[in-house]
Amino acid sequence: MKYKKSVYRSLTLITQFGINMLVPIFLCVMAGIWLGRKFSIEWITIPLFAIGALAGFRNIFIMAKKIYGSEDTDRSDKEEKNHAEKD
Repeated sequence: MKYKKSVYRSLTLITQFGINMLVPIFLCVMAGIWLGRKFSIEWITIPLFAIGALAGFRNIFIMAKKIYGSEDTDRSDKEEKNHAEKD
């Protein structure tokens, strides 16, 4: 069974969203655990988790903005080209 390009593109996009969300959270939590053990302040993991989550949401927002911004640009370019061909 042959899949269309759009299916693979969608799977890639979902994977990128997941990675862009999980990596900052993972890194901040690991830094929080390390700092907590080193300086005996275990509660530091909680604010660092929140910072990682915010960073992940920011990454996703920027990526989505680029993706949907380029689609809008492609659409407007195609519309301009079709309009120019009609004239």
